[in-house]
Amino acid sequence: MKATDNLYNYCLRLGDDALILGHRLSELCSKAPFIEEDLALTNISLDMIGRAQAILKYAAEVGGKNDTEDDLAYRRAEINYYNHLLVEQPNGDFAHTIARQLFLSAFEFYLYGEMEKCHDKTLAAIASKTLKEVRYHLEHASDWTIRLGDGTPESHHRMQNAINELWMYTGELFEMDEVEMTLMRDGIAVDLIPVKTQWYNRIKHVLAEATLVMPEDSYMQTGSRKGVHTEHLGHILAEMQYLQRAYPDAIW
Repeated sequence: MKATDNLYNYCLRLGDDALILGHRLSELCSKAPFIEEDLALTNISLDMIGRAQAILKYAAEVGGKNDTEDDLAYRRAEINYYNHLLVEQPNGDFAHTIARQLFLSAFEFYLYGEMEKCHDKTLAAIASKTLKEVRYHLEHASDWTIRLGDGTPESHHRMQNAINELWMYTGELFEMDEVEMTLMRDGIAVDLIPVKTQWYNRIKHVLAEATLVMPEDSYMQTGSRKGVHTEHLGHILAEMQYLQRAYPDAIW
C-alpha cells in the first residue's frame, strides 16, 4: 500500500467519526431538555461537521481521485465508512447522548493533543483547532455526567445504565492496524497505547465524582476498520445521503 493510501484511509477514519456523530447530534436540534442545552448540542454538532469537512477535504486532496469532501460524505456506501461504532449509536435518552459524548470527547482530547505534534502540517493545524473545541466538548459531557450521576435516583440509574450499555464500544477506540502503525513510523499517526491510559484515568475520575461504577472490561464490539458496522449506520446514511442520491450533481 502506498504512503498516500495510508494517509487517505487515516483521514477517512478521523473525518467519518466527526461526520457521523455530528449528524447524530444534529438530530437533537429542538429536542434537548431545555433551550440552553439545545444550543449547546447543536454547537457541538456544528463543530464536528466543520471538522469533518476540513479532514475529508484533505482526504480528497490526498486521494487524488478528483473527489470533493461532499463526494466522500454523500457518495460512499456503508462498507466504505470507517467511523468507530460508538459514534453511530442512537441518541437514546439524554444520559445515553452524554455518555457517548463523554467517551468520545475524552478520547479525542488526548488524540488531537498528540496530533498537534505530527509531521503532517495539515493534520497538525486541524488538530490545533479541534483541540480548542474538544476541550469544551469534554468539559460539557463531564459536567453533565456528574450532574446526572450524582443527582436524583432516577438520573443516577439512567446515567449508569448508559455507561454500562455503551462501554462495549470503547475498546475499539484504541485498536491500531497496519495503516496506523506505518503512519506512526512516519511521525503522522498517534500512538494509541498512551492515549488509552490517559483516557481510562480521565473516565475513571469523572465516573468517581459522579458516584458511578466503572464497568469491567469484557466483550468489546469491533469491525469498523474493515467497514463492518451496526445496523444504525445504514439508517443514518439513508437519511443523510438522500438528496445527493435522489438528485446527483444538483446545484442550488
